[in-house]
Amino acid sequence: MSDQDPRGPTHESYWMASSESTALPPLDADLEVDAVVIGGGIAGLCTAWELQRAGVGVALLEADRIGTGVTGYTTAKLTALHTLIYAWLREEHGPEGARLYAQSHLEAIEHAAGLCAELGADADLERVPAYTYVESARRVEEIRAEAEAAREAGLPASFVKETGLPYPVAGAVRVEDQLQFHPRKFLLALARGLTERGGRIFEHTRAVGLHDGTRCRVTTESGAVVVARDAVVATHYPVFDRSMLFARLKPRRELVAAAAVPAERAPAGMYITPEQHTRSVRSAPLPGGGQRLLIVTGESFEPGTGSVEERYSLLTAWIRGRFPEAEITYRWAAQDNDTTDRLPYVGHFHPGTQHVYVATGFGGWGMSGGVMSGRLLASHIAGGPRPAWTELYDPRRLPRVRDAGPLLKQQAFVAKHFVGDRLHTSHVDSAADIPPGSGAVVRAGGHHCAAYRDDSGAVTAVDARCTHLGCLVHFDDAEQVWECPCHGSRFATDGSVLHGPATRPLEAREIPESPQDRENPADQD
Repeated sequence: MSDQDPRGPTHESYWMASSESTALPPLDADLEVDAVVIGGGIAGLCTAWELQRAGVGVALLEADRIGTGVTGYTTAKLTALHTLIYAWLREEHGPEGARLYAQSHLEAIEHAAGLCAELGADADLERVPAYTYVESARRVEEIRAEAEAAREAGLPASFVKETGLPYPVAGAVRVEDQLQFHPRKFLLALARGLTERGGRIFEHTRAVGLHDGTRCRVTTESGAVVVARDAVVATHYPVFDRSMLFARLKPRRELVAAAAVPAERAPAGMYITPEQHTRSVRSAPLPGGGQRLLIVTGESFEPGTGSVEERYSLLTAWIRGRFPEAEITYRWAAQDNDTTDRLPYVGHFHPGTQHVYVATGFGGWGMSGGVMSGRLLASHIAGGPRPAWTELYDPRRLPRVRDAGPLLKQQAFVAKHFVGDRLHTSHVDSAADIPPGSGAVVRAGGHHCAAYRDDSGAVTAVDARCTHLGCLVHFDDAEQVWECPCHGSRFATDGSVLHGPATRPLEAREIPESPQDRENPADQD
């Protein structure tokens, strides 16, 4: 595909485009099982698989199709090298905390490789080194310290100045024997193995209510109820949050562009730099063997802030500057959740529960984190010895004094959007000002309305308040969806939920197109 191709790159992830679709039935009647897992991504499916293999009867509920959420839009690295984490872990949690973190992810990598072999999964699994690098000489000592801390934590890590990238670096941490794979093919193999063992998967089944007790009750959008001894919330961002984790989670989006390059020009290994709003580079095999797919991630940003198209332009320019032969064929976006203390939450959902569990906050490393979560949660529910890192990831851990800064910063960010967005005037004066293929927030009838004009000129308007906690949504001009800047919920232009924590759609609104009908900005919701 040339730069002049009017079609442009495919607005879909390669993982989705290169794997089969699923057509599993929705839940249409009440059900009773040993355990119910909510969420059909890598954390949910790994948890369900481990439970079923341990003899626990499982039902998995997925609001869309399995593997079509965050896992279907990842860069799919199975690595224990998580940018710059080990020097920080050693400082904050001591050498033992860093060692446990490394051990949990190294074991997850090997467990995933074992699962691929056990299931006969053709998941394009490749053993490659992983690198964290910098180009600035000012940060070389930081990289040296990270290499030392990672090695001390048990990783096969070293400091290097030479990599497989076609441009020079000032220094890098190299960790041997990491994995990259095709996440959708891996999940589809897991799903097949799960159902063959008697597990049940229900697609297009959105969970909208959870009653926590000695028997958990999960209510679905259709009204069907699942009763289970234990429930796992593995929806990336928790759709139920009695533990108030939303105060300790910060959503973050990153853009991905993929380009076909000659196989001999594709860098061998997985690379990431914290510089330049993050740049992550890897490649994946393409059919035929003559080319590989170069996958570049970057332009990290909070949902609902700034133009996404402008960020794609920056990422594309970076790729063409470093890989001139790259022919961009795919582009997509990924969403992650960062915790205030940089460690995931995996375990009991809150201090008052014995039967509800959660897995969230992987900070961009959900592939190894999802596999790790499945094993950890299965040990809670099915019994048996707990992993040594159980306490490290316990969601019930109290925020430390040193976490107050990040916690307050996140709440200030949410407050800024929750209050500040309401004090501003409308993004446009009226729906008449919205060009085709775009959207904006307009005040009409005493309400903030999210209005979208399609290419034919028809306008669709919905309530602009996110149904999670009421922040005003913003328009993503690249994916043409509404997204909440506070907690990352995403909605289609018709208001339907694409991504939680919201579980209810945005209500439809009638909106005039005349500028004379503009509301007084002082009249607030």
